[in-house]
Amino acid sequence: MTTIAVLGNGRVGGNLATALTRAGHEVTVADRAPGAAADAARTAQIVINATPGAGSLDRLAALHEELRDKILVDVSNATVDGPDGLPADLIYRGASLAEQLQKALPDTRVVKTLNTMLYTVMTAPAALTQPPTAFLSGEDPDAKHTVGELLTDLGWHKEWITDLGGIQTARATEAAILFVPHVIRSTGFAPFAISIAR
Repeated sequence: MTTIAVLGNGRVGGNLATALTRAGHEVTVADRAPGAAADAARTAQIVINATPGAGSLDRLAALHEELRDKILVDVSNATVDGPDGLPADLIYRGASLAEQLQKALPDTRVVKTLNTMLYTVMTAPAALTQPPTAFLSGEDPDAKHTVGELLTDLGWHKEWITDLGGIQTARATEAAILFVPHVIRSTGFAPFAISIAR
C-alpha cells in the first residue's frame, strides 16, 4: 500500500483517486480549500498533479517544501483553450509543463504519464478495442519504475508502458494534446488514447 495525494478533484483526479483506492492504496484528494494541497502533499509518498495545467506550475511551486524528496506524477497538459473549451495551443512552447515543474522543484522526482488519453482510459485501458500506450518521462529511473507499478495497479499491462527517457521527452507527449480537439470534433467524446503499434 502506498500513501498517495491527488491534487485536483475534478474528473481526472476523482477518477484516479477512486481507482487507486480500489487497488488498495491510501488516497487523499486535495480540493481548492486553503492549505488542502499542502496538507495532502506533506503526508504522501506519491503526489499526483491532476490540477488544470494552465495553473499547475504556480500551485505546485508553492509546495516545494512539501514535495521535497517525493515522486510527483504529472498527468496534466498546460494548454490555451479555444472558444469551445477544447485545447487550442500549448502554453510552454519549446518546453513542457513537466520540465517546468522539474526546474521549479529540483528536489522532487517528476514523472510525466497518462496525459495522452481521455481521462477514462487512465483507469480502464483494457476497455479500448486495441491496447493503448502509456508513456513515462522523467530523470529518475527508480521513480519511473514506481510509477510503472502504479500503472499496473490501474490495469496497464507492462508491455503497454513505454519509458521515453528524460523529462524533456514530455514535450512530445504534451504536444499530443493538440490531437484531442480534432478527434473529439470528428468522432465525439468517446474514450481514446494514443497507441504505438508494433
